[in-house]
Amino acid sequence: MIMTQSHWILCSSVLFALACTNDAFVPSLHTKSPLTGRVTLYSSGGGGGSAEEKLRQELKENNDAIEVKDEMQYAQADGAYLERLDSANESIEKDAVAQATADSSKTQQSVTIHSTSSSVLAQQIERMTKPRAYPLFLAEKAAEFVEATYKDVVHTFAAPDPYRVSNGNSQKERIVILGSGWGSISFLKDIDTDLYDVTVVSPRNHFVFTPMLAGASVGTVEFRSICEPIREINLKANYLEAIATDIDTEKKIVSCESVFCEGNSCAIEDFSIPYDRLIVTVGAQTNTFGIPGVRERCNFLKQIEDARRIRASIVNCFERANLPGLSDEEREQNLTFAVIGAGPTGIEFAAELRDFVEQDGPKYYPRLLKYVRIKIIEASSTVLAPFDKSLQEEAILQMNKSVLIKDPEVRNLLPERFKLTELLLDSSVKEVGEDTIFLNDGTKVPYGMAVWAAGNGPLPITLSLIDKMGEEQTKQQDVARGRLAIDPWMRVIGSEGQILAFGDCSCITAGQLPATAQVASQQGEYLANLMNRKYEFSPPRSEDGIFPPPKKDPVRTESSFSDAIASFAINNSEYAKPFQFLNLGILAYTGGGSALAQVTPAPNAESIKGTGKIGNAVWRSVYLSKQVSWRNRLLVLNDWTKRQLFGRDVTRI
Repeated sequence: MIMTQSHWILCSSVLFALACTNDAFVPSLHTKSPLTGRVTLYSSGGGGGSAEEKLRQELKENNDAIEVKDEMQYAQADGAYLERLDSANESIEKDAVAQATADSSKTQQSVTIHSTSSSVLAQQIERMTKPRAYPLFLAEKAAEFVEATYKDVVHTFAAPDPYRVSNGNSQKERIVILGSGWGSISFLKDIDTDLYDVTVVSPRNHFVFTPMLAGASVGTVEFRSICEPIREINLKANYLEAIATDIDTEKKIVSCESVFCEGNSCAIEDFSIPYDRLIVTVGAQTNTFGIPGVRERCNFLKQIEDARRIRASIVNCFERANLPGLSDEEREQNLTFAVIGAGPTGIEFAAELRDFVEQDGPKYYPRLLKYVRIKIIEASSTVLAPFDKSLQEEAILQMNKSVLIKDPEVRNLLPERFKLTELLLDSSVKEVGEDTIFLNDGTKVPYGMAVWAAGNGPLPITLSLIDKMGEEQTKQQDVARGRLAIDPWMRVIGSEGQILAFGDCSCITAGQLPATAQVASQQGEYLANLMNRKYEFSPPRSEDGIFPPPKKDPVRTESSFSDAIASFAINNSEYAKPFQFLNLGILAYTGGGSALAQVTPAPNAESIKGTGKIGNAVWRSVYLSKQVSWRNRLLVLNDWTKRQLFGRDVTRI
């Protein structure tokens, strides 16, 4: 196989970068076996680790890149970030809000119900997709919990050879899962691998507890403490460390690329895998809204690599500011940390960074603290858009509070009216320069490090799959906006049930849900339960062209008490219940041992709110309990204890 143009560009850039940084490196590039399509990079220096790391990074960037016009068109803002952008961006946000609040008669089209259709099936689907009565829904969830607990106990004591891995040669239905995020892991934990041959494809061989990435980026917890290997989550599932680059929906084949190293050489390996049913849960990437300089100069906070890069950059800013010969202005610029976006990610990172400055700064950098500034730039007029207004105001108070330094000698080194954190609300970014952020109102913000936490956008493979799903999928893009439009049973519209999707890369257009870990996790669990009970996901269309919901097989489908409750609630026992989200509340850490907690006990009910130490207790207990394994819980507890006793580690390795 001849190397593709993308391979030549990819490897050439790696060679150039390595040649510029290591004079002893003398690479050569060639293709190996024509059967594998392998592109190899050789290093005469010891080991191929550096080449492997660079190849992986280049491969990721190559498959994450989308055009600026697509970033603008499919912008999914965190909070109300687009409100104050220029007129082009404002129109995007207005369109998104208008589509999100469209009346239910329009959004019901996403489940292929024609408003003029009077068929019995159309009426059944319309009735089924209405929210189930909340008391019945809670009873259903309680029954599911009891059933899952009983199943886990039985499985534990049965112990049926947990090390038998799927080999792809069985007669079981082949399920290929793309992604290793919240939805994928939830599905993987619950899917019955005695019924299905499961393969996971992801460039990341671990799951990341993303809500704690902000803490990992400043050393509050260690990176490995919030990660769990994919292979550990389901020992019977197969895992392939690769990036899915294309999906052939007609032949049911996923094309992949992976970095493979042998000795001193590293290669990009091309291969493809067949599937009977595909599950797309690739998530989303950070959206820069086409603003110049963001992708080149800002740090993101999506992956462990991002947190590691930020952690090194923070220490680098302090060490650079400590060098002799710098003016006060230069030191202040080096120690100005700009956080763009005041949603949960931005606020939690700013809070963790503030804790680092207050708790560890006096020990490591006492004479530099007077130069430190944390500037939170937000396009809207408030912070933490998903929260109640009173909690938003509490978060603003926490961000604006006076700096707390316990050591009196260090405290006396600070100016009289020293302000560590500054909120720049109603301020949108025009451009990110090499050392200055330019706002649309003409303000210039010098900075030493910038973190972009302003919104989500689609991955190229998601956009590619949307194009292949046909007109039915295209019609839903006014609402889905670069996400896969799915029905309430997680089936991608236009795929006839052969492709399923959930999480941030998807959108139930009949009732949009927030792009959160909580939603993705519940969707993965829901889909695994339906598949374990052997519902038919691809029933034939009706005579008037309506695609029915997943249907019960009188012989194969297994019933349960929770299903009986749901069937009663939707007044239908023939089809599977649609997905319904159970809002368990939202949390945000605001620094100084305080956090916000908001729980809504029932739809339209008054929220239960917690702030300060109470909110922090809820935040810590929930985040600890939601860890994937007891290993993670113990590691996180150990990190919190270690930080309390010895402080954060500022070692750069």
